[in-house]
Formats: sequence, C-alpha cells, structure tokens
Amino acid sequence: MSSSSQLAPVLFIPHGGGPLPLLGEPSHAKLTQFLQKLPDTLPEPDAIVLVSAHWEESVATITSGENPELIYDYSGFPAESYQLQYPAPGHPELANKLQMLLRDANIDAELTATRGYDHGMFIPLMLMYPKANIPCVQLSLLNHLDAAQHIAIGKALRSLREQNILILGSGFSFHNMQAFRKLIAKDEGNQQFETWLIDTTTSDDFDYQTAETKLIDWQQAPHAQYCHPREEHLLPLHVCFGAGNGKAKTLFADFVLNKKTCALLWA
Repeated sequence: MSSSSQLAPVLFIPHGGGPLPLLGEPSHAKLTQFLQKLPDTLPEPDAIVLVSAHWEESVATITSGENPELIYDYSGFPAESYQLQYPAPGHPELANKLQMLLRDANIDAELTATRGYDHGMFIPLMLMYPKANIPCVQLSLLNHLDAAQHIAIGKALRSLREQNILILGSGFSFHNMQAFRKLIAKDEGNQQFETWLIDTTTSDDFDYQTAETKLIDWQQAPHAQYCHPREEHLLPLHVCFGAGNGKAKTLFADFVLNKKTCALLWA
C-alpha cells in the first residue's frame, strides 16, 4: 500500500434499490449516471474499505478472503440480477490492518474469510469501477445501531486515508420502504430531513463537535424516524463522518425512487 501526501477521500453514496441502478429503472437514471462519472473526479484508490447498510454483526467484522463471492441479497428481480459478477479481489493484508486499527481504538473487531460482497458493495462499484481491479474490504455495521459507536469506528479508520485507501459508505439518506412505494407529489418530511442532514455536514459555519452531537442525536432531526424507521441505511454516513474529520461537500442531491437523497464527499 502506497503512501500519499494527499489524503484519500471519504465518500457516502446512496446505492439505490437492489439491482435497479443496473437495470435501467427510470427513477435511478440520475444516480446511475452520477456513480458512473464519479471516479473521473476522484484520485484512483489503491484499495477500498466499504461499509454497507446490508451487513450487521455484534462486533465489527471485516472480510479477509482473497476472492470474496457475491451475495445476491435481494429478491423478486429479473433473472439477470442473479448472474451479475464483480470479481474484485479481497485484501487480507488490509483486513488485518483494519482489525488492528479498530482494536487499538478499543473497538472489538473480527475477521471473516468466508463472507462475500453484498449488493450494497457490488451494485455501486460495478458502476464506479467496472473493471473490478481495485482490492476491496467490507466492514460490517454493529447490530445495536449505536450512532456514536459508528462515528468512533470512522475515527479509527482515519489513518487509512494516508495510504490512498478510499473509505466508502454505501447506504441511503432516506430509507422508508413503505414510503418508497407511495407516490407523494412533495414529501415534506423527506425534504426537511435532507435539508437538516446536508446542513449538519456541509454548512458554511460547520463545527465538528456540533455536527457530531447532531448526528449522534439524529433522531431529534425533523421527521427522522419517518425517513429512517430503522437506521441501518443512515449509519454508513456516520462512519464516513468520523473518518472524514471535517466538513463535507454535497456531490449529489436528487431524487431516487421518488425520494430526495444525497451523496457526500470528505476530501
């Protein structure tokens, strides 16, 4: 792993609904285009550490296999959705380093050589890095979903940025499955939460401690529990916030599945 004088970016993205970003579903068109073009604006990483909303464990768990298989953890989609391939190599050395960084921060961490890549990983990366030539390691969420602990995980990863490793949070800033299915002309709850989230992470008068407190207490935000009845799709952002160690920039703020969502960059 090479070192760089410039810190690698930290990125939070919405990964869309199942495999829909790859299937030409109309409400994903802008997200698909954004993800395809995004790497042109970023330095190419030597490796990727990805935190997906679709993996939770009782302790922080890290993929350590050399060639992880894909987990088609969605249902009811066309047959081709279950034939997708993304043979990005794993990175056992990086997995071990990640485990040490977490343990040094008093965060229990384990390795798994058998767990594969879930769709929160391979769907966006098929669009971003279609050659599948960048080694990847996945890091689980903690199943107690404690916001402060996920920020702490991000803080423990900060030094990886000095080695040209992209830290990527794959989730959704809005994730209410019932609301996705309802066509609402203007969803005020969705809009107000997005405004709060973007302001908290990117405002001109950004203060890290203030923002951290707000994200820990995210349930106090406008319409928070409507937007996230369960917060697993929001918490990858908390990891990114901890790793980013500063003010973010909004890269994407548009509609997916008729709901406003965002992508954020810490550069």
